[in-house]
Amino acid sequence: MSYLERWWRDASDDRRESFTNLVKNGQLEIVGGGWVMNDEANSHYFAIIEQMTEGNTWLNDTIGFVPKNSWAIDPFGYSPTMAYLLRRMGFENMLIQRTHYELKKELAWNKNLEYFWRQSWDAEETTDIFVHMMPFYSYDIPHTCGPEPAVCCQFDFARTRRFFYGLCPWEKHPVETNQENVQERALKLLDQYRKKSTLFRTNTLLVPLGDDFRYVSIDEAEVQFTNYQMIFDYINSNSSLNTEAKFGTLDGYFQALRDEADRINYSLPREIGSGQVGGFPSLSGDFFTYADRQQDYWSGYYVSRPFFKAVDRVLEQTLRASEMLMAFLLSYCQRPQCERLPTGYAYKLTAARRNLALFQHHDGVTGTAKDHVVMDYGTRMHTSLQDLQIFMSKAIEVLLGIRQEKSDHTPAQFDPEQIRSKYDALPLHRAISAREGTAQSVVLFNPLEQTREEVVMVVVNRPEVTVLDSNWTCVQSQVSPELQHNKSKIFTGRHRIHWKASVPAMGLRTYYIVNGFVGCEKATPAKLKFFSNLSSIQCPTPYACLEVEGDVVEIENLHQILTFDVKQGLLQKVVLKNGHQHVVAEEIGLYSSSGGAYLFVPYGDAQPIIESGGHLLISEGPLMQEVYSYPNTTYEKTPISHSTRIYSGGNTVQEFLIEKEYHVELLGKYFNDRELIVRYKTDIGNKRIFYSDLNGFQMSRRETYDKIPLQGNYYPMPSLAFMQGSNGQRFSVHSRQSLGAASLKEGWLEIMLDRRLVTDDGRGLGQGVIDNRVMNVVFHILLESNISSTSNPVSNPLPLSPSLLSHCVGAHLNYPLHAFVAKKPQYISVRKHLRSFSPLAAPLPCDLHIVSFKVPRSSKYSQQQLGDPRFVLVLHRRSWDSSYSREARSQCSSMADEPVNLFSMFKGLAVMNARATSLNLLHEDTDMLGYTEQFGDVTREGRVTIPPMEIQAYKLELSPRQQMQRAGLITSFLPTAADGMELVAKES
Repeated sequence: MSYLERWWRDASDDRRESFTNLVKNGQLEIVGGGWVMNDEANSHYFAIIEQMTEGNTWLNDTIGFVPKNSWAIDPFGYSPTMAYLLRRMGFENMLIQRTHYELKKELAWNKNLEYFWRQSWDAEETTDIFVHMMPFYSYDIPHTCGPEPAVCCQFDFARTRRFFYGLCPWEKHPVETNQENVQERALKLLDQYRKKSTLFRTNTLLVPLGDDFRYVSIDEAEVQFTNYQMIFDYINSNSSLNTEAKFGTLDGYFQALRDEADRINYSLPREIGSGQVGGFPSLSGDFFTYADRQQDYWSGYYVSRPFFKAVDRVLEQTLRASEMLMAFLLSYCQRPQCERLPTGYAYKLTAARRNLALFQHHDGVTGTAKDHVVMDYGTRMHTSLQDLQIFMSKAIEVLLGIRQEKSDHTPAQFDPEQIRSKYDALPLHRAISAREGTAQSVVLFNPLEQTREEVVMVVVNRPEVTVLDSNWTCVQSQVSPELQHNKSKIFTGRHRIHWKASVPAMGLRTYYIVNGFVGCEKATPAKLKFFSNLSSIQCPTPYACLEVEGDVVEIENLHQILTFDVKQGLLQKVVLKNGHQHVVAEEIGLYSSSGGAYLFVPYGDAQPIIESGGHLLISEGPLMQEVYSYPNTTYEKTPISHSTRIYSGGNTVQEFLIEKEYHVELLGKYFNDRELIVRYKTDIGNKRIFYSDLNGFQMSRRETYDKIPLQGNYYPMPSLAFMQGSNGQRFSVHSRQSLGAASLKEGWLEIMLDRRLVTDDGRGLGQGVIDNRVMNVVFHILLESNISSTSNPVSNPLPLSPSLLSHCVGAHLNYPLHAFVAKKPQYISVRKHLRSFSPLAAPLPCDLHIVSFKVPRSSKYSQQQLGDPRFVLVLHRRSWDSSYSREARSQCSSMADEPVNLFSMFKGLAVMNARATSLNLLHEDTDMLGYTEQFGDVTREGRVTIPPMEIQAYKLELSPRQQMQRAGLITSFLPTAADGMELVAKES
């Protein structure tokens, strides 16, 4: 809809009316109706829901049309997550095209190109959606009328010299249809139709007629129509041909097919079908990795332009957090004065949604656009990030009671803790000056639905500081030098302060960075150890430094001991203090290859590039321990440096994970046609089977096959990959951006970090990918042992689920705390207590995730009819493997087995008029969405029961339980962490 919306803006009223009439009369059908036709390998399910909702909502608001058929002919492989989301949005049918050519042959042989797509966990057929898979190489006219493109191309009547599309490459060109040749032309085309029809079960056949960038003139449309109409008239007037041919819409095709399937049973013996419509099989799984011919596997785009894949996720989580704050501002205030800020920024939130949606395009987040288009995507996302951060900076002031009547023009008193100077630059930490006798406020926002205990970090200019909580109570802290990717200057001269923060669910908490506070110990300086051949690296003040002795070095916390090779700076071994020991040999290597933006075409295996003799710095403190390596490589300028961190602090998810941060600079001609990987070579007996996620929503089982090339054994890894041995040992890697992963040998898990390809790979881009940016890739690694019997990955063809702890680790990585720093310090002598903000009555169950909490039409908030639900809450119940539950369960207050009451979810807010709705917010008839019966029955009691894996959306109306106004005094009840409710008053 992004293109249609731009056309609509400039169209006259008459043209708009004509267009709307065509749609309403069924002469023109809008299929899919998303803001874009999204990628399905790299996109996160949050962004897919957003882009579909944005497009569908615009279409409904503008034209009054809601699509029910999806059309996705160009994504490079398909995910069952998309099928699930479409079903829960009220879609009935899907059409797809780009699947592996051998798979198409197999499905065509068994007449299974039309089927019901069912989710792997679904035992009740609630997720079934009908799918038509196009059978041939492409969706253009030469590959859609039948199996012989040389014949079909003759019926692309725009390929004449009157137009600019080029003649047929098979040397047989189209000729205009007339009374003399119509019989020969019609029979030739009908022969292709009949051959194509043998691949399907029914007598109803779909023949698309189009291509990219077609129908740009009336003349072109007219030449196609008149020639085909003459052929159709001949076919239809000859009863001996036993065929009716006509123009139609996709909906017309699916309706005719379903009508036929109701009359005739096409089911095969012992076939598992669907209760929706008989005659078709039900299938589960995904369609990765796509190959269009020979050994050309499209696994390169899982990693192309990784910098922007990372920015995409940052924009996602910033938009989600901003929508939450917007919802809280409007629900707790609900007065004209309080609406100024959120409604004033509403158009910028809409722009942010649309910029995020635009990047989900199958040539956006895939990294397969031309350089200038990538720049446009990046600039749009950067602009929206800045707008959202300014809004959040102002919103926290209102929610903390600092300033009630904030407008969108009033300058904010806080800045985001991280800043980006331009669209393709890494974020930098804003340094806190911490002058003597002053305190700098740091406000943390927790966008998760559980209370968060976490070691956090900010950067300061001076190391002699103390951390205090919102009550001005001492908090243990640690100071260590800030590091950078620079061979001769590892230290920046600034310092990192770590402390353990506790932030309420979906709430705010304030901390203070103080210099000169009597009665609290200053931050503990980390102890440093060096290994380096450079004498120029000096020990920074105020740290104590030692030289590393021996060939190995260790760091440890309460739960694990990590061992590193000193000379290469690589992880070797992890010992868990529960008794399990694992080989985790880290390796960094480069593939030589000849692919492009789409294709991964390696010349053999990746070669290790790390040599002995780099720099190693070990930093040890009470809260965080780190091994930083600037390695010596086979290249003069090393393309990578990396840090490994473990955390302490008690009662945190962080204690169980290993944080890996890779700084990547794949820049310059030395790295042309090279692809950078990290490989973890473990002793886990996984039989080359691993599990990678699909869109951050579900897992898929991946098995490495010798019969296909290396590149065909690479799979998308949007956020998680794990291996599991037959003994239940599990090795998981969480990522905060989408990448590609493989398990090419027993116990190995490798992940591609960046790629630089000089030449075009012939798939439409017309250029290589050499616009690499400096970037950081962050992984959270988890080693787990089962506490009860678990499924054997070899014998079980179904995907395994992450553990509850693994879900928590992934949530903390992908939905980080948002930090804001006061622009001006305050003097210690004037203690201002900043309140906390704690909106939930209790943390939600640990397996329940708030996908979004927002006001979809915030710009029209006050214009909407009173009592109509103006808020939306989308919930996802995660499915988890209970055989790995011990660590996370100990920190959970509840699970979602019991119903959740929406009416009592929020402190100080009455929830009224709750209604179940579709994920695109357009259908309140829940029967058409496939959900079980109890989903729609939320209105009376507000009690919600969500089965594992399900996502459910609710429209709500929220209102403060108590509200008073007096002359000269405006009061509103804002929830606080300290006492549940606190009256905040401000003179007006």
